Amino acid sequence: MPSPLIRMLIEEHNYPLVDEQTVDSLLQENECTVLFFTENPKHHPESNDVAVILPELMKRFGERLEVAVVGRDAEQALRARYPFNEWPALVFLRGGDYLGAISRVQDWDVYLREFERLIDAEPAPVPSIRIPVVSESAGSCH
Repeated sequence: MPSPLIRMLIEEHNYPLVDEQTVDSLLQENECTVLFFTENPKHHPESNDVAVILPELMKRFGERLEVAVVGRDAEQALRARYPFNEWPALVFLRGGDYLGAISRVQDWDVYLREFERLIDAEPAPVPSIRIPVVSESAGSCH
């Protein structure tokens, strides 16, 4: 169950809730879409902060893109498709093409700059999720 702030995005702001079955049709309906990946706000409280900030950003960029909230049950599968490194994340897509992502809460100026850049960006290769590498000199189990 989403937090009250995330539920407000769906119920009051009418941001669609998408899953693996509905995301492709939504992406094809809109020129530019941002998917909001929330994870569990109890574990990632910044998700609630982004839920407050996102409608304010849409006042400025709403004519240029649509927002959808990714359902909790679909987050891992869609994260595998559109990877990012930290929760919460805003993933920008044109059609099904990846444009980039913004993770965690950012300063307002960063959001303005990155929204502008990502909305106008050319599609980019989907990145891989960074996995920390442990050096061989760190020790080993025998």
